[in-house]
Amino acid sequence: MDLFRTKTVERSIEETDEPEHKLKKELSAWDLTFFGVGVVIGTGIFVLTGQQAYTNAGPAIVLSFVVAGIACGLAGVCYAEFASTVPVAGSAYTFSYATLGELIAWIIGWDLVLELALGAAVVSRGWSAYLQNLLDLPTWLAGDDAKPDIGAIAIVLALTALGVLGTKLSGRVTGVLVVTKVAIVTFVVVAGLFFIKWANYSPFIPHSTSKVPGVTEESTLLQSVFGIDPSHFGAYGIVAAASVVFFAYIGFDIVATSAEETKNPQRDVPRGILGSLAICTVLYMAVSFVITGMLKYSDKRLNTAAPLAEAFDANGAGWASKIIDIGAVAGLTTVVLVLMLGQARVLFAMSRDGLLPVALAKVHPRFGTPYRITIITGVFVAILAGIVPLAELSKLVSIGTLFAFVLVSAGVIILRRTRGDLDRPFRVPAVPWVPILAILSCVWLMVNLSVDTWIRFVVWLLIGFVLYFTYGYRNSRLGRGLKQAKADGDVPTAGS
Repeated sequence: MDLFRTKTVERSIEETDEPEHKLKKELSAWDLTFFGVGVVIGTGIFVLTGQQAYTNAGPAIVLSFVVAGIACGLAGVCYAEFASTVPVAGSAYTFSYATLGELIAWIIGWDLVLELALGAAVVSRGWSAYLQNLLDLPTWLAGDDAKPDIGAIAIVLALTALGVLGTKLSGRVTGVLVVTKVAIVTFVVVAGLFFIKWANYSPFIPHSTSKVPGVTEESTLLQSVFGIDPSHFGAYGIVAAASVVFFAYIGFDIVATSAEETKNPQRDVPRGILGSLAICTVLYMAVSFVITGMLKYSDKRLNTAAPLAEAFDANGAGWASKIIDIGAVAGLTTVVLVLMLGQARVLFAMSRDGLLPVALAKVHPRFGTPYRITIITGVFVAILAGIVPLAELSKLVSIGTLFAFVLVSAGVIILRRTRGDLDRPFRVPAVPWVPILAILSCVWLMVNLSVDTWIRFVVWLLIGFVLYFTYGYRNSRLGRGLKQAKADGDVPTAGS
């Protein structure tokens, strides 16, 4: 049983020209940057900045965003090299297929299903709540009293239709909404500067304080393994907050899933990935600096669902709340849209490879989009968003993304050794050290996630193994090709 058979880069690229599976190349570097900023600036900037300042880091939440941003940046350059070398839909799934083998590719694809579908469902719930608050709509529209979240279902289905109509159209809508939300975030920063009290920054890194001793369900894997009592603040608090706010960066890797639909992927995908990361890190740092200056980090009003609005209310500027709500609605719309686009492209790549039913990979003859898989993805996310409790499951999104980053970073090292002859328009500097640093930083953030999160993640992977061995392995196009080659008496080359 050849579980680690690899598909050559050349074959991956050739398959993108198959008429029934050919996507339209319509995207530019600006479109990709808008996608990146569109998916990264969302819930995190409006919620996690205040919550993690209160619970873990204090004003040093600024440093937590720096730590998370560095980890993403290290992984981002690895994604950029892969995307410029293998400009094929599927992102980490496709990259892993070319380096680590089919089983690992399946695992990472299944992992991305978790990251993107669950992330879209969680964010659509937030969108519904902000819209209800902004327009003073009936509370039942946002899933009040255990009823289905009608608002979340509606936005998911509307964006599904947009995804079917075309990637370029989705890019234009994203561009307009991104400009709107970046303008509002900039407004929040500039307006907030007038309410800063410099005494709120003292101490910038609060002294470490112990939580309840012993291992609890909230204990991280690191604490559980080494018997470390959990604590708030201090240096550990900065890292703990970084592990949580990492959720805010999730999605920049989706830029890589659009490589196959980009006019000049070798040049534009690296620009889109690294440009969007740089913009988002600066905005996160600015907002977290302002909010902890407006309210003392120990103020309970920071530990709410809307800490930015609370900070302005506390300073007699309640008028800013509606503006923040508008920014949140615009911001979360683009997050849901881009997550669902990425989800559809990953499943499209897996279906084209036969690991899922090939019929799902059919491209619309007019719009040039994988419409079948887009519709299925939309219905699945709408069900999740509408009726499934997501509070605890949302923690799985971070661990799934970090796991993908680890495998992509390892793949860069492997492909440099096995296929040094490939043209690499963008190259990671200082290989293998930069990928190794990316791996270590992501693993460090992973072990600072809770044990409960790890258990759920392992259960999800086990479900994926069952699906692969009952369907994917037997129906793989690569596997069938190798069997046919042996039956014809041909000796397939390594990685063919």
